[in-house]
Amino acid sequence: MGWMAGFSHRALGWVAESGRVLILLGDAFRWSVRKPFRGRLLLQQCLHVGVYSIPVVLVTGAFTGMVLALQTAAAFKLFGAENLVATVVALSMTRELGPVLTGIMVAGRVGSAMAAELGTMRVTEQIDALHTLGTNPVHYLVVPRIWAAAITTPCLVVFSDFLGILAGRFIAVDVLGNSSAIYFKRTVQYLNVEDVAVGLLKATLFGFTLALVGCYQGYSVRGGAREVGFAVNRAVVLSIALIFIINYLVTAYFF
Repeated sequence: MGWMAGFSHRALGWVAESGRVLILLGDAFRWSVRKPFRGRLLLQQCLHVGVYSIPVVLVTGAFTGMVLALQTAAAFKLFGAENLVATVVALSMTRELGPVLTGIMVAGRVGSAMAAELGTMRVTEQIDALHTLGTNPVHYLVVPRIWAAAITTPCLVVFSDFLGILAGRFIAVDVLGNSSAIYFKRTVQYLNVEDVAVGLLKATLFGFTLALVGCYQGYSVRGGAREVGFAVNRAVVLSIALIFIINYLVTAYFF
């Protein structure tokens, strides 16, 4: 019966953890509509989350588009359908790979940083000092980070999608010798507004989720510096897992 007791204990721990996350989420929503509105903090977080993530997102999007073009061109050549490379690249980038890979990169770069920053503030009692000064830590620390990630992640996905499609064009046209006019014709012909909108919706949910997980893991740290490292680890792993889960749920709903 020992394994059953261990499983029950772990399941109860997950339930309790989920409850604490939902409480933090409710506090974040409640404080989001209460004054003072910290616009300066929001813009600072948009800078850290969005602008500073542009280089890594561009590199990811570009090489993903090139790999897609190479792989699909090699497969479609067997059937004489090389002209459909543009369609596969555009739909794959906007629907799936752009949002998912961007979310993973932002989770690794930003989610871990949020967990580390708030965890360090917790173990050095800076969060307790905010309480003493009469400032709500959720309002001051969590709300700007969550909304900054939700706002800037879709913007990063736009950059990733655009550069991925252009990189696919480079491979299909300049490397493999296909027609540039046909490439862009196939891209526009089969790419719908719904495809882009669903990808941006996924990106918004990814950004919101990874910021919430990162903030929660850092905010709930107890102990010393060693626990901060564990919190960062949990934040990244859980964020990436939730990105895949949310991606499936949204895809199943719309498609």
